[in-house]
Amino acid sequence: MGRSRSLLTILGAALVLAVASAAPAGAQIPFVPCPKGNDFACAHLSVPLDPSGAQPGTLSLAIRRHRAAVGEARTAIVALAGGPGQPAIPFAEQFAELLGPIAATRDLIVFDQRGIGESHPLSCHALEHHQGLTFAAGRVAACAAQLGPSRSLYTTADDVADIEAIRRAGGYEKLVLYGTSYGTKLAELYAEAHPDRVEALVLDSVVPPDGPEPLNVPTFKAIPRVLGEVCAQHACRGVTSHPFADLRRLLASMHDRRLRIRAIGLDGRTRKLTATPQELLGILLLGDFSGPVRAELVSATRSAVLGDYAPLGRLLETVPSEESGGEGFDLPLYYATSCEEEAFPWSRSARPAARLAEAGAAARALGPGAFTPFSAHDAIELSDIPQCAAWPFTSPFPAPAPARLPAVPTLILSGAEDLRTPTSNAREVAAIIPGSHLLVVPDVGHSVLGSDPTSCAERGLQALFRAQRIAACRPATIPLRMRPEPLPPRALAGISPARGYPGVTGRTVQGLRLTIEDLARQLALMLETSLVAEELFSLPALRTGGLRSGWAQLNSTGGLVFHDYSFVPGMTISGALRTETADLRIGGAAAAHGTLHLGTHHMLVGSLGGRSVHVSASLARSAAIVAGDDAPSSAQGGGGPRGGALLGMLARRLERLLGP
Repeated sequence: MGRSRSLLTILGAALVLAVASAAPAGAQIPFVPCPKGNDFACAHLSVPLDPSGAQPGTLSLAIRRHRAAVGEARTAIVALAGGPGQPAIPFAEQFAELLGPIAATRDLIVFDQRGIGESHPLSCHALEHHQGLTFAAGRVAACAAQLGPSRSLYTTADDVADIEAIRRAGGYEKLVLYGTSYGTKLAELYAEAHPDRVEALVLDSVVPPDGPEPLNVPTFKAIPRVLGEVCAQHACRGVTSHPFADLRRLLASMHDRRLRIRAIGLDGRTRKLTATPQELLGILLLGDFSGPVRAELVSATRSAVLGDYAPLGRLLETVPSEESGGEGFDLPLYYATSCEEEAFPWSRSARPAARLAEAGAAARALGPGAFTPFSAHDAIELSDIPQCAAWPFTSPFPAPAPARLPAVPTLILSGAEDLRTPTSNAREVAAIIPGSHLLVVPDVGHSVLGSDPTSCAERGLQALFRAQRIAACRPATIPLRMRPEPLPPRALAGISPARGYPGVTGRTVQGLRLTIEDLARQLALMLETSLVAEELFSLPALRTGGLRSGWAQLNSTGGLVFHDYSFVPGMTISGALRTETADLRIGGAAAAHGTLHLGTHHMLVGSLGGRSVHVSASLARSAAIVAGDDAPSSAQGGGGPRGGALLGMLARRLERLLGP
C-alpha cells in the first residue's frame, strides 16, 4: 500500500511538471509550476514599455497558463478582466470554471494588464488610502504629474500590443478572446488590429470600441426599461405599477437636489442622512451586481413617494455609498487609461475650467430627455469628467471608432437588467460584426456568464464552439429575494390580524411574522453588499438597525438577538431566539405586550395582551427570501461562488433557527 501511494505521488509530480513545461512549438515564455496549486503555471514576459519604440524601456507582464487537457494546443483563450484597472490573475480559477469545455482543447491564458496587479502596478501618493473612484480633480492631476510622460503608455492600444506579444511568445497560431466589460473593448480592438489571429470573440457586458460614452447617455436611456424588468412577471404587484414614475416623483421632490431623512444605525440610534440624486443613481448601478438591491430601491422609492422615508433611509445606511472597483483595483491605471481615451466633449488644449464649461454645455445641449429623470448635472457627476478635466493630456484626441469589425465567430452576451453596459451597447457592437450572435439574458445585470441562473449563456457559449444554433434565453421564475418587498406597514392598526387571534393580539402576532421576514431580507442584503463578505462567517455577529428603532443581530454561534427592534411602528421586540430556546419580549405603544418562549414543534408560546398564543416559529419563507430558488454565483452579484455559498449558509442557519 505504501509503495503504491509513493508511486502515485511520483507520477503525480511528474505530470504536474509535464503540464507546466509542455508548450506549443516556438513558445518562448518560461512557464514554471505556480507556488500555490497545480492547475496553473506561472511566468513573466518582458514587453516594450512603448510598443511604438519611441520611448525606451520594458515592463514585465505577469501571466498564468492553464494547459489544454487534450493534445498540444495551437490556440489559447485569453481572458480579459474589466476596469480598466481590475487585475485578472485573482480570477484565473473562476475564468477556467466559467469557460468549461472550450478550454479542454485550448490553453487558457490569464494575465494582469500593464500597470495592474503583478504587472508593474501604477501608484501615486495622491490617490492612496481612499475608497471609491471619485476624487477631486487636483488629486488626479497630481497623480498624472507623478506618473510622468509614460502615463500615455497605458491605453487599450498598448494592451492590444501586449496581447499580440503574448501570442507570439506563447507560440499560438490564434486566440479566443473572452472579455467582460472593459475587457470587451480590448478584445474588439485586438480583433480589428489582428483579424487573422482571432479564432472567436466572446463579449460579455459590452463596451463599444469607442466607449464608454463620456456622459453615459445609454445608461440613462436604459433606466425606464431596466426598472420595468424588475417588475416583470407581476413581481411588483401590491408595491407599484410604475417604478420609473415613482423615481421621477421622488427626484422632483428633492429641494436643492437634496432630501434630508433619518435612518437607524447599527447601534439602534437615529442618524440624519442627506439623500442626493447621485446616491440614488449609485444604488441603481449597484443593482447591476445585486438584484435584491435594485428591488429594495423600487420598494423604498414607492414608500418615499407615499411619505414614508424610513425604508429609503435604511437602504442608504445599508449599501456602500461608492464603488471601489474591487480588491486590487488600480486607480492610477484607471485614470491613466480613461482620461487619455474617452472622447470628452472639450478641447484638450483648453484649461481645466474651460473644459468643464464645454462639457457642461455639451450635456445641456442634449436636452433634459437625455438623462430623465436625472439631470445634466447628475450625468456630469457620474462621469469621469470632473476628474479628467485637469488631466495633462499627452496624446491627441482619440481616433474615430471602426465602422466595422472583422467577421469572426462572435457571441455577445448582454444582461437585460445591466445599466452600466446596457443592451443598446451590445446591439451597436453586434451591428458592426458580421454574423455575430447577440444573446440577451433576462433577469441578469452585469457580467452575464457568471450570474445567469438559467445557464442559457453557458449553453450559448458551448453552441458557438460546436457550430450549433444559439437559442434565445427565456425568463426564469423570479425568486423571492429578487422581488420588491411589500411596503412596510405605517401603523400596527393597518395590519390584518393573524388567523385565530382577533384585535390587537392578532395584529401583534402578524407583526412578529412580518418583522422576522423583513429581518431575514435585511441580513441577506447586508451580506450581498458587504465589503467583507468573505469574512462574514468568521465575525462574531452580523448586525442591522431596525426600520423604526433598535437593532438586531445574527450571532455566529446561531441565534437572533433583538434590542428594542421595530419594523412595525408602535411595536418592539427584545430578547433572543435560538435553536433550542427563545425568550422574546413584545412591547411598544400600539402592540399587545407579553413574552414568548420556545415550545414544542418550534412553536413560540406565551401570552400577548393577556391572551395565550401559539405562534409557528418555522417561518420557512424567511429562509426562502434569503436563498430564493437559487444562489447567486457571479463574481459581482453576491460575491462570486463564495458569495453564493455564504447566502446558502445564511439561509440554512435561518432554517435551523426558525424550524423545519
